[in-house]
Amino acid sequence: MKWHSQTGLLEGWIYFRDDAYVTIEIGVKDKPKCQYTKNEKHKKIHCCVVCYPQYWHELEYVKNRRDPIDIEDYKSQNGRYLDTQ
Repeated sequence: MKWHSQTGLLEGWIYFRDDAYVTIEIGVKDKPKCQYTKNEKHKKIHCCVVCYPQYWHELEYVKNRRDPIDIEDYKSQNGRYLDTQ
């Protein structure tokens, strides 16, 4: 996704979508290794910006990062049973 905003160009992936706003992930970095993060399930820090509906006309769709999938064989997580439809 590209956001051609008045403050400049932002590029990233749609992280969350709702009728009220979308968040665009513009950066990711590893969490530091320390006593507070050693048992964390999530190992990344995500930097997201919020885009409200009045600015959606400034968004440009570029591509989907997922490969096309057969919905019959869709698993939301690797190693998981098939999701019920």
